[in-house]
Amino acid sequence: MSQTSLVTRFAPSPTGHLHLGNARTALLNFLAARHTGGRFILRVEDTDESRTADSLMADLFEDLHWLGLDWEEGPDVGGPHATYRQLQRRTIYEQWLAKLDAAGLTYPCFCTPTELNLSRRRQLASGKPPRYAGTCRELCEEERVERLVRGQPAAIRFRVPPGQVVTFNDLVHGEQSVASDDLGDFIIRRADGSTAFFFSNAIDDALMEVSLVLRGDDHLNNTPRQLLILRALDMPIPTYAHVALLLGMDGAPLSKRHGALSLRDLRRRGYLPQALRNHLVRLGHSCSSDDWLGDAGMRADFDLKRLGRAAARFDEAQLRHWQREAVAHLCPIALRVWLADQLPPELTGDARDAFCAAIRHNIEFPADAKRWVDIVFGPLHRRTPEAQAAIREAGEQFFATAGIVLKESGGEFNKAAQQIEELAGRKGPALYMPLHAAITGETHGPALGPLLPLIPPAEVASRLASAQLLARP
Repeated sequence: MSQTSLVTRFAPSPTGHLHLGNARTALLNFLAARHTGGRFILRVEDTDESRTADSLMADLFEDLHWLGLDWEEGPDVGGPHATYRQLQRRTIYEQWLAKLDAAGLTYPCFCTPTELNLSRRRQLASGKPPRYAGTCRELCEEERVERLVRGQPAAIRFRVPPGQVVTFNDLVHGEQSVASDDLGDFIIRRADGSTAFFFSNAIDDALMEVSLVLRGDDHLNNTPRQLLILRALDMPIPTYAHVALLLGMDGAPLSKRHGALSLRDLRRRGYLPQALRNHLVRLGHSCSSDDWLGDAGMRADFDLKRLGRAAARFDEAQLRHWQREAVAHLCPIALRVWLADQLPPELTGDARDAFCAAIRHNIEFPADAKRWVDIVFGPLHRRTPEAQAAIREAGEQFFATAGIVLKESGGEFNKAAQQIEELAGRKGPALYMPLHAAITGETHGPALGPLLPLIPPAEVASRLASAQLLARP
């Protein structure tokens, strides 16, 4: 298909917080629109009033904005196709339902849930695919009217034309063909008056001029039904792309047992939106590079031809890799804001920025900064067993020398390290590891050069002295 000015949409149901599968769908639609200079629409499918809450819709908007997405049309910003909540579009749906009815393509169905369930069981028991048996399809007009007058609840079904083959080309799965006889007449309006997904979703796509429907492949079987509706109404038909659903690393569909899977949960744990975007864009879509993608680079790199049909697996280890990359790519101001709650209130100005820069490559989440705050700005209460071993291996004289040199260096660590190397005859890890162990209590972590000026000289001297004592034979 031509990628000129695509119009895409994300159409969630606000019945809970936004989970990763839906977040991935939103991101891919956003990138498809942005890559082509098109429009991205947010539409809320809230026909299920019993499970929809305005507070959840507000959370949905907030989570999407946090992920870095914005939209040209939606419930909160309006647009030429308002309204963007299905609950407020019932009059529109009734108009199109009336057109189908006038064409003889609908009929009322009085079957109860119990009757439908029994019918499905019989079909399955006989080895047939479950579909509506057509019980109410051929009721005469008098019987339909009589039942409706009696107040018998009725859904509205679409009369699927027999003997046809519904074909369409899916951008991911290729040419698709489904016999209409295998579909069965399907419900387009429920007995409670609300419209079914097959109907309202397709009508909204056509009316809002959506040119690409990009969604999970659990909707692949829905597409033939929606095509029948759109063709019956002579409405525009979008291009479809169905990407593989997200799985956990165990190969099972993502669920609560895989851990916290909503954007809100991951955000509370300290994940950065840039990390989520870099991981999600690679699930069901192959990027041209394994390197970090900034916002502009991600928009430029997105390609519908690289959408995949293979199962996409969410891997938190990979997400944590992108989290480290995201921290490394934060600008100094953003890094400072991200760490603000962990920093001592009295730490300001250049010292604050120097500390943030020093620990940047040794943290994944804001809470990780607390350990280095305690080490740098408080007394050193403990050293790890590895640090104690490194100190004992270096020996008492090494720390006596280091204490004298560092005291005379005036805080110029690189110059001091050269002198210690010459005097103690140690270099590389044999030099830096015991110094790090003595001053921070850890054998690994942020480089000493940027940290040392932040630790009071008296405290540095005290730590070296205690290391000298620990290293005595």
